[in-house]
Amino acid sequence: MRDIDLEQRYCAPNYAPLDVVLSRGAGVWLWDREGRKYLDGMSAYSAVSLGHGHPRILHALSEQAERLAVVSRAFYSDVLGAFLADLCRLAGMDMALPMNTGAEAVETAIKAARRWGHEVKGISNDTAEIIVAAGNFHGRTTTIISFSSDADYRRGFGPLTPGFRLVPFGDAEALAAAITPRTAAVLLEPIQGENGIIIPPAGYLRKVRQICDWANVLLLLDEIQSGLCRTGKWFAFEHEGIRPDGLMVGKALGGGVLPVSAFLGKREVMNVFTPGSHGSTFGGNCLAAAVGRETLRVMAEEELASRSAALGQYALDRLAAMRSPTLRAVRGRGLWIGIDINPAVIGGKAFCRALMQRGLLTKETHEHTIRFAPPLIISRHDLDWALDRIEDALHWAEKQAA
Repeated sequence: MRDIDLEQRYCAPNYAPLDVVLSRGAGVWLWDREGRKYLDGMSAYSAVSLGHGHPRILHALSEQAERLAVVSRAFYSDVLGAFLADLCRLAGMDMALPMNTGAEAVETAIKAARRWGHEVKGISNDTAEIIVAAGNFHGRTTTIISFSSDADYRRGFGPLTPGFRLVPFGDAEALAAAITPRTAAVLLEPIQGENGIIIPPAGYLRKVRQICDWANVLLLLDEIQSGLCRTGKWFAFEHEGIRPDGLMVGKALGGGVLPVSAFLGKREVMNVFTPGSHGSTFGGNCLAAAVGRETLRVMAEEELASRSAALGQYALDRLAAMRSPTLRAVRGRGLWIGIDINPAVIGGKAFCRALMQRGLLTKETHEHTIRFAPPLIISRHDLDWALDRIEDALHWAEKQAA
């Protein structure tokens, strides 16, 4: 196909897409160039949590674009303050620093933690450390890949950035043992997404919160994928009844139409920034602020957190009841589910191709885990349709392997 040929010729090969050329989307559905219809089972890693082309988001986008789209942060605007106020109130934070992508939000958090460590905690300059978890995925910038435990993410991109200590995810005792007088912060995903929707043991985040309080260490949580209703609550940290010192959000915040992210934190953390110490040309632009604010309103008014909780549990129950040697394990929280496929029966990418042929689009991670994370607006009827396709593909794979 010409579209695939052009992309393969002119786009650097940093992805390996399925052989489908998408041209249109509406709600939970996508259509390819030939008019074939697919259910979006991935939501662009939660960036399309509101579905494709949500009318209220498109209206906010169009209205703001006609009025004022981008203006330098050298000036104030009449939309940014209101957006950040809504976001901070929702998350229980004092201040926010708007950015564009998730990786930029994480980089902002790292800078804040280091400067807080040096200027507030009193760690000697250039010696602050941040504790991170094995299996993490926080983005792909040079600094972020420097603390990945996945060798493929780091290979060939050195010299890497020092200042990070890696501990097992879900092991609060190992985390406590890794803290030294140089530790400024702990940076975690409450649930590891790219690692296969890995949920830590119950009480883990509460223990980590207690350890950070005892050691005078910041707790920074990356909720770029897990936040904004995906796990059945506004933020995944709410499942453990805690609150971090700093929070990264993004993806869903852009309503499926723009990259919008932010780092939020307590006032003493955010006040380490001074004019010129951090910024972004497009971070906090008027268009992003208007879309982000409307996204929060839609999520609240359509009660997407409770919807995700109910439909997610229903999907987990249905998947757990499927009996097939192709299916090894199912886990998740809300409409964020990992399905482990038996590699002795079929590989993850081949299983995704089988789902694509049945009209369901999604992506594998770590070769054998299939991610199922449809838009949060999905109906029970459409959810059943998708689950039926998964069950059919499981049985097909079983017969092929026999």
